[in-house]
Amino acid sequence: MSLTALSIQVWLHTYATEGVCDDLAREVMSTFTPAYFQDLINDPDYRLFVEVSDENLLGYILLDLDSPCATNNYGGVEVDTLYVQEHFHGRGIGRALLDHAIRNAGERLWLTAWAGNTQALGFYKAYGFADIGMTWHEFEEQKYENRILALQKT
Repeated sequence: MSLTALSIQVWLHTYATEGVCDDLAREVMSTFTPAYFQDLINDPDYRLFVEVSDENLLGYILLDLDSPCATNNYGGVEVDTLYVQEHFHGRGIGRALLDHAIRNAGERLWLTAWAGNTQALGFYKAYGFADIGMTWHEFEEQKYENRILALQKT
């Protein structure tokens, strides 16, 4: 339940910048269900790492081990989701989760981030990700530009 609640909170804060409309509400409520997370936990192609404090979820990173990046033949492991509750931004949680991901899945990480999420794009750039292309996130006949980022650490 905590993964569901945190995901909905972070997702809406990030994407519902002009308020919550029906298409955004349907997208977030149909995606981040308890069943969704249970399926991911049981799927050997995914790894989920969480950051907790006194049994309270602060953030998580979800890795997709079977999602090769099509851009520039990059390969590697996709950071499907990295969410940290806004109250805990700037405390090193996102960095610690990425560090943990690298220790467990290697340095060839890649991800997509919404082009309008300047805070996330800045965070990933500071960590060592480079912008290597563009893709679209589509739902309910809406298209949102996403940037493809790949970790450039070696």
